[in-house]
Amino acid sequence: MSAAPRSTRRDFLQGKTAVDAMAELALGGAPAELPPPTSATYLVQLARRAMACKFEVFLNAGQYQRDTEAALAALDLVDRVEGQLSVFRNQSEISRLNRLAAHGPVVVEPRLFALIDQAVQLHAATHGAYDITSGPLSRAWGFMRRSGSIPDAETLAAARDCVGSQYLKLDRADNSVHFLRPGLEINLGSIGKGYALDRCGELLAAEGIHDFLLHGGNSSVLARGAHGSLPSDQGWSVGVRNPLRPDRRLGELRLNDRALATSGSGTQFFIHDGRRYGHILDPRSGWPAEGVLSVTVLAPTAAEADALSTAFYVLGPQLSQDYCAAHPQVAAVMFCPGTRQRSLDRHFFGLDERDWTALDEP
Repeated sequence: MSAAPRSTRRDFLQGKTAVDAMAELALGGAPAELPPPTSATYLVQLARRAMACKFEVFLNAGQYQRDTEAALAALDLVDRVEGQLSVFRNQSEISRLNRLAAHGPVVVEPRLFALIDQAVQLHAATHGAYDITSGPLSRAWGFMRRSGSIPDAETLAAARDCVGSQYLKLDRADNSVHFLRPGLEINLGSIGKGYALDRCGELLAAEGIHDFLLHGGNSSVLARGAHGSLPSDQGWSVGVRNPLRPDRRLGELRLNDRALATSGSGTQFFIHDGRRYGHILDPRSGWPAEGVLSVTVLAPTAAEADALSTAFYVLGPQLSQDYCAAHPQVAAVMFCPGTRQRSLDRHFFGLDERDWTALDEP
């Protein structure tokens, strides 16, 4: 995460047609994008850099009074959340926790405790595929420095000894966290953007704004209510790109009071001896996950969608399908390598027929 520059309303407040706004949001090479709607409904678009990406708020122009002020307050909240969660800021609450929790229980802010608690529960529910303590593995593989390389066996073994959410002792009585193993550390980068979007959504709802779309870095999206003149049951439409051909969309997902997150290793990877190694690691083995090109998860909250998109990328099709079957509020679209070169196998789990619209590729 990087420090966010302060911006004034004039710096980033723009009134423009939805066609223009959605086209801009499609930039950046992320697997998810917003396609242009059929109508020329105007949107108010506000944006700010935070958490090493661009956060944006989309509102239906003229629908609410003081909507831009509320959106500005939401973006200010993202700054505060980053200041709390970033492992790259020595004074953040997470950095303090990582320094002290191996020596004894550390009390943390209640919402932060609830987020860590949620992450630990998801670790158990995904059989260890999702793990907020896997930072030492990313460091061993060089992905923290964005200069990936295969670690030697001793380095990898040492990193694995410092990984495992089962070694986090949480006390709900006083919101304290205790690391039961030396070298353990927490990194909420895989859930932090979604959590920030959820907090922003709460703020907007408290201000009486119930129709909006938020995104962080295009890959994490939260939508509430409806887009413009569309019926409320249609929500917002989000495009899903081809992971092998990012300039093409494979389909559109309907977000109706729901969140979405996409995980893939299309931008962070290295090649060694002709083999590709992506940055999403399986915390159980310590090696990069294989067999999935990208996965998009729909869930009630953006934090849950963020975490599960990482977990499903690690779990692969069958276990992801099993998870969705056991959790009806969760759905996913997964793309895996096909049998022919540059072909895709498509997997759909838990989607209502109205949630997905396939598009013909040019």
